[in-house]
Amino acid sequence: MSGHGHAGDPGDSGDLLRELAPRVLGVLVRRYGDFDAAEDAVQEALLAAAQQWPAEGVPDNPHGWLVTVAARRMADQVRSEQARRRREVADALARPGGEAVAPAADAAAPAERDDTLTLLFLCCHPALSGASQVALTLRAVGGLTTAQIAHAFLVPEATMAQRVSRAKQRIKAAGARFRMPAAAERGERLAAVLHVLYLIFNEGYTATAGPELRREDLSAEAIRLARAVHALLPGDGEVTGLLALMLLTDARRAARTGPGGELIPLAEQDRGRWDRAAIDEGVALVSAALPQGPVGAYQLQAAIAAVHAEAGRAEDTDWPQILGLYELLAKVAPNPMVSLNHAVAAAMVRGPDAGLEMLAGLAADDRLARHHRLDAVRAHLQEMAGDDAAARESYRTAARRTASLPERRYLEGRAERLRG
Repeated sequence: MSGHGHAGDPGDSGDLLRELAPRVLGVLVRRYGDFDAAEDAVQEALLAAAQQWPAEGVPDNPHGWLVTVAARRMADQVRSEQARRRREVADALARPGGEAVAPAADAAAPAERDDTLTLLFLCCHPALSGASQVALTLRAVGGLTTAQIAHAFLVPEATMAQRVSRAKQRIKAAGARFRMPAAAERGERLAAVLHVLYLIFNEGYTATAGPELRREDLSAEAIRLARAVHALLPGDGEVTGLLALMLLTDARRAARTGPGGELIPLAEQDRGRWDRAAIDEGVALVSAALPQGPVGAYQLQAAIAAVHAEAGRAEDTDWPQILGLYELLAKVAPNPMVSLNHAVAAAMVRGPDAGLEMLAGLAADDRLARHHRLDAVRAHLQEMAGDDAAARESYRTAARRTASLPERRYLEGRAERLRG
């Protein structure tokens, strides 16, 4: 193929392939309608590029190159199938020019279409469970291998492969088409997309289990995908809010652990190690989004993170403002974790007894009753109130209930320091 060596350093081709993969997959799924076969063809095209581009140079139109190679692989797959598929191939080849034939690899593409958002909507189809939506998004849009996803979520690779395969089968069985949802359901589907990205980020920022506190590959991938969605929907306040929330939260990453990987809580972090560029970008994003309204949960969480980020010292934190934001968030998007954080803010403004009173009601919520964070927050407030014996027992209970080794060590350390 012609046109190599004029579009970037071959050393950067890995990042470029990661960026282009969902767009190329989107083209093939839109064109041929077969998610499974399209993904196989795209993977072959990416492998070919990884082998050829470092030696020959990146093509002038890398997207067109990948589409061309993947489309040819797709055609080869179709031609090799049983006779019942031959008529479909003939129909595809008979379509008007440009509809089923990829452009030349070095052809200009001024009207090149970005199908990333449509692909995200497909991966977050309501027929799928939340776990399947996350896995399929990371596989098809994020470009992570099945082994990488399995490692991130601490499950065997075969289990994750089955999850991804079943997800694609369910999409096919549901008759899902590669197109944007109708206007009536678009808001709900976008909310599902944002929730999936939020889950991916949270799992990367604070792993729910395992020896490491965080999985930076997952949080970085969530931010990359959130940027892609924001580029496509810059006027959506919740899209902007989610990106801002991720940036403001991730800005604290370097200060969250000590030299031995031990967890350092927010109040004790060296704020000089926070990423100021990420904070500035996140603050600018949420500041621009809030006045446009309506205000959603991600914007409010980003606003809370911004208040924390703008405090030079922990004691400078504007807790009354944070409490007000949590009170609003509890009305907009009530859930147990919001209530838990609301209790902490109340304790910081009104005293630990006010926070403990709020926790008493949460203990009856089955979604939170045995969650280690409820016990950890209770311990923190009991320690604030001077009840060291009760705090020590609550820290120990929290330590037993978490599957994260860094969190367990931190909680056990807090309990040990309170021994009489």
